[in-house]
Amino acid sequence: PPPPPAAPPAAPRAARGGLVGGRWVETAAAFPVQDPASGEELGRVSDCGAAEARAAVRAAHEAGAAWGLLPAKERSARLRRWYELMMENKEELARIITAENGKPLKEAHGEIAYSASFLEWFAEEARRIYGDVIPASAKGRRVLVLKQPVGVAAIITPWNFPSAMITRKVGAALAAGCTVVVKPAEDTPLSALALGELANQAGIPAGVYNVVPCSRQQTAAVGEVLCTDPLVSKISFTGSTATGKILLKLAAGTVKRVSMELGGHAPFIVFDSANVDQAVAGALASKYRNSGQTCVCTNRFLVQKGIHDEFVEKFAKVIDKELHVGSGFDPKTTQGPLINEKAVEKVEKHIKDAVSQGASIVTGGKRHSLGKNFFQPTLLTNVTTKMLCTQEETFGPLAPVIRFETEAEAVAIANAASVGLAGYFYSQDPAQIWRVAEQLEVGMVGVNEGIISSAECPFGGVKESGLGREGSKYGIDEYLEIKYVCFGGL
Repeated sequence: PPPPPAAPPAAPRAARGGLVGGRWVETAAAFPVQDPASGEELGRVSDCGAAEARAAVRAAHEAGAAWGLLPAKERSARLRRWYELMMENKEELARIITAENGKPLKEAHGEIAYSASFLEWFAEEARRIYGDVIPASAKGRRVLVLKQPVGVAAIITPWNFPSAMITRKVGAALAAGCTVVVKPAEDTPLSALALGELANQAGIPAGVYNVVPCSRQQTAAVGEVLCTDPLVSKISFTGSTATGKILLKLAAGTVKRVSMELGGHAPFIVFDSANVDQAVAGALASKYRNSGQTCVCTNRFLVQKGIHDEFVEKFAKVIDKELHVGSGFDPKTTQGPLINEKAVEKVEKHIKDAVSQGASIVTGGKRHSLGKNFFQPTLLTNVTTKMLCTQEETFGPLAPVIRFETEAEAVAIANAASVGLAGYFYSQDPAQIWRVAEQLEVGMVGVNEGIISSAECPFGGVKESGLGREGSKYGIDEYLEIKYVCFGGL
């Protein structure tokens, strides 16, 4: 295959160490960050451990009082400046994402705009943290409700959106007056460190934004410190449901506030009344963005029998025509590599299981010739609910299609999962739209839309998909305590 047209960028010099108390911290050990497309090493980053995590927590705690007492207008101005610096440096930030994550550069640019939007949004929300005055039930009293920052927040983020998953949490935390310690994914620490460099430039005070990158070997030790240290008041985690349950148990020891955005298993229902062309376009966007490696991407397609064959035929044609596998730095690429070979093996496992039970491969189905982390966009039909690909989150470019007959059947299949993050359906029947939107057991519903995330909207799930909401006017509540004040003797 031809080489990518542009080499991945080297990590900025300052982005090789952890960020603790406003200073870059080098450790004796370092771990490699690799380009998932080529396997080449992009650089080595300080491998922080429990000691660095504790130091970061102390730094955040010491910075908390001054930051929390800063007028909301000043916190807002610092966040706004951070947003502006992100937009001024959007090209370099996007290239860092593509280098360490592999997603196409166009998608990386989209992530930076999305990521920066949370700093912009919460810079505005910082000035709108309103309390209440409640009519008292007795004479001589006044009843007040204050909203105050919870304190130090530990932020644990995944690799699939290495910038946006940080700002969605940190923007809200800092707007509320909290300080943070960020533990980025070991595959993608460079974006978190680049954000730290810009935070320093934006005038975010030392200790307010701390980063402790670490290898997979150190992750458990660092995670335990963040979840058990009594100086940490809040945990915000995005990742797998299995890991989330472990963190919940650790956080329970000191009864920390917790918000979690965990695994999804999104259904995408296409009813007979749907506009099939719109549904196909939405399916392509929802399924194959970031090569299927998003928590809200469709994992199960449910297509009603009347339009099933038409949908599958059109979907297959669009996949073959519109999707191009390659390096994220190639302008033609729409499908970059998966994050590592383990991710590829899971896709292969799901396809093999489905085919062994009678599923048919319409297109794709194999590793791509470009390299071990590349996989062909795949479409399966004759899929049943007994197959692994409809029971587990694949997190890869695999689209399994289940044929159904009635609305009730589709809703039952969609709701059979133990998780409920996002769900999508296409219909032109207004009554059906109301019924299904209300019945789907998910935190977010896309009706005739395949991409639904934005800073203004509450992001989160139900059941085992998590706790709390991020973004929107509700996102800042996750970092605030409500204090009731009874003022008597008046």
